[in-house]
Amino acid sequence: MLVAVDHVQLAALPGTEDTLRGFYADALGMTEIPKPPVLAARGGCWFEAGGVQLHLGADPGHRPSPKAHPGLRVTGIDAFAARLASHGVEVTWDDNLPGHRRFYAQDPAGNRLEFLEPDAETEG
Repeated sequence: MLVAVDHVQLAALPGTEDTLRGFYADALGMTEIPKPPVLAARGGCWFEAGGVQLHLGADPGHRPSPKAHPGLRVTGIDAFAARLASHGVEVTWDDNLPGHRRFYAQDPAGNRLEFLEPDAETEG
């Protein structure tokens, strides 16, 4: 039986790991976690926060999808959006999901990321 999402795999061009670290660790506040040695040789990097892992794999043919994305739940969405903006990340708000506030941003590889927080009255 399915019990949880273990991780989400995203792609980036080889050699962009330092830029990705700057985004995922510094801007998003995630913690880089070590890749197993056999996988580390392939490049890429992995991050974790709040029990969610994002794996960035090196893909020489990477072309970001304009639609596909992970949805990442946050707390304090306004402060989180301001944090990203202070790191030069463009934040695009979207009010089309009833019961939630959400925005989209792109990582340095062009991957679309959704950040959302349930409305206070929805969580009750």
